[in-house]
Amino acid sequence: MAETLLLKPQEAADQLRVSRAKTYELISSGQIPSIKVGSSVRIPAGALREWISQQLADRNVA
Repeated sequence: MAETLLLKPQEAADQLRVSRAKTYELISSGQIPSIKVGSSVRIPAGALREWISQQLADRNVA
């Protein structure tokens, strides 16, 4: 089965275990990278994994 390259905001929210509104907040603030496909917002799966890794690294430094 092929890996999903782009996630819908709800799919990203499900993976992060946060609300869809919180996911849009993170996108709007530029914390989570996103792209537009037509009028739809999509989150690159690899970028989401990198963001999670960075959050963990930042937490371990603090």
